[in-house]
Amino acid sequence: MQHFRNGRDESGRDLITAVQGALEEFLHDRRGEVALASTEFAQAVDSLSGLVLGGGKRVRPTFAWWGWRAAGGGPASPDTGAVVRAVSSLELIQGCALVHDDLMDDSPLRRGRPTVHVAFADRHRREDWRGAPERFGMASAVLLGDVALAWADDMFFGSGLPAEALARSLPVWHAMRSEMLAGQYLDMLSQVRGDEDEETALHVNRLKCAAYTVERPLHLGAAIAGAERPVVDGLRRFGADIGIAFQLRDDLLGVFGDPEVTGKPAGDDLREGKRTLLASAGLRLAAEQGRADALAELRAVIGDPELDADRVASTRALLLELGAVDEIETRIDQYTDSALRALANTSVTEEARGRLTELAVSVTKRDQ
Repeated sequence: MQHFRNGRDESGRDLITAVQGALEEFLHDRRGEVALASTEFAQAVDSLSGLVLGGGKRVRPTFAWWGWRAAGGGPASPDTGAVVRAVSSLELIQGCALVHDDLMDDSPLRRGRPTVHVAFADRHRREDWRGAPERFGMASAVLLGDVALAWADDMFFGSGLPAEALARSLPVWHAMRSEMLAGQYLDMLSQVRGDEDEETALHVNRLKCAAYTVERPLHLGAAIAGAERPVVDGLRRFGADIGIAFQLRDDLLGVFGDPEVTGKPAGDDLREGKRTLLASAGLRLAAEQGRADALAELRAVIGDPELDADRVASTRALLLELGAVDEIETRIDQYTDSALRALANTSVTEEARGRLTELAVSVTKRDQ
């Protein structure tokens, strides 16, 4: 790969550039293929390509790459280009998750732009087509999310990895997809049931975010490299804990994040009724402190689609007052420390150990 000349990949930016290039090439080729069947469908697919190529931190490919590096893979390897293409396919799984998640949550914005279902509903209105715009937007988002998931498979298995590496990776890939979908369903289920317990919130975090964001990408990279079981187990322990810490930071940003930075409206998690660990901790602390007023207020705001900026601000103040925010920050530190201990006790390359330590800090201390 041109971005790893002379066998080097000192810069995380080099990897991100390589991932971007691999995605651009794949999506360009696929657009040409679908355009032969239908120009209209090719134009619809452009919105998916725009989402996948238009932003994101490339967290999943980065962890997969360093899972490969941790188990002995190197940028001078003849398989480097294939590995980059393989790990880049994780961004298409993420594209599927984002399109479907935004639809299920009825989110209006993603990265500061209209979400897919909103954009297609708006197009329906502009064109004055028949039927309900919202239904067209919903159907389009379902189909494009499905396209992303199908193309993720195509990109991974067409990456050029050796047959033995693909065979080792297949069980990991299958588990990762199933866990991601299970997490999305349980997230939705916990909202409609109004679950308030912290174990449910942690279980959803584990499946919906931790597994397919950090743990399984690391596992996938290690499997590609042919890692021994102790290395795989150590990387998975590290990844599971960092993945939960990553999601807990996301939970805080969902309530306290700056919309100019996150690209989503302030307090969106509250409006959507997300049963996060932050929400569960707030409810528990209100009950423990005998704050019936606070308990009632939190239950009223979680899942209120009409929540305005003033009530978002007052809910933020209440969560701070109850100590819920401090508790989540402590949990983030605990999970990060546990992850780093697991990494320290795992036999991986020193370069990978250093980079994974840096990544652990960057994904848990971020502001977007």
